Amino acid sequence: MDTWKQFEANELTHSAAHHLLAIHEVGLQYGGWARVSDIARELQITRGSVSINLRALKKRGLVETDAHRLVKLTPEGLQAAKAVMATRAVLKTFFADVLGVPDIQADIDSCKIEHLISHATAERLALFQRFLTSDPDALQQLLARFQRFHAECPQERSCDVCKGHCPLDGLPHAI
Repeated sequence: MDTWKQFEANELTHSAAHHLLAIHEVGLQYGGWARVSDIARELQITRGSVSINLRALKKRGLVETDAHRLVKLTPEGLQAAKAVMATRAVLKTFFADVLGVPDIQADIDSCKIEHLISHATAERLALFQRFLTSDPDALQQLLARFQRFHAECPQERSCDVCKGHCPLDGLPHAI
C-alpha cells in the first residue's frame, strides 16, 4: 500500500507547473523572456513568491535568467510546460465532452490534476478519446446512453468498478 508515496515522486508540483505556464504565457508576448513582475501579475501572487519559486525551477534546469533578471524557459522547461498544457487539454476535454462535467468545473478539475498523472496515462486517455471520436455516430449513441444511464449501486454496495468504495454513496451530486 505504498502507492500514496508516489504523490511525492511527481516531477512537478502544482505551483511549479503554474509558474512554468505563466513564464510561457508571458514569454509569448516578449520573445520568450518574462519579468518577475509580469509572472507575478499573471499568477496573482507577490514578486517575492515568484522569486522563491524561480530559484527551485532554475536549480532543476527548467528556467534560465539573464543579466537583467529576465526569465526564460529552458528547452526542458518548455517541454514540461507543453506537457502540462497537453495533459490539461486532454483531461478537460474528457471531463466536459465525455463525462458531461460543466466547463468551469472541468477546467478546475483538470487544473488540479494536470501535473499529477503520468505521461503514459495522459497519452492513453488521449488515445481513448481519439478512439471515441473516430466514429461520431457511435460516440453520439454512447453519450446518449450515458445520459440516460442512472447510476445505482448494487444492493451489496460492491461492483467491479469501485470494489466496495462507492463514490455515489452519501456524497452530494454537484453535476
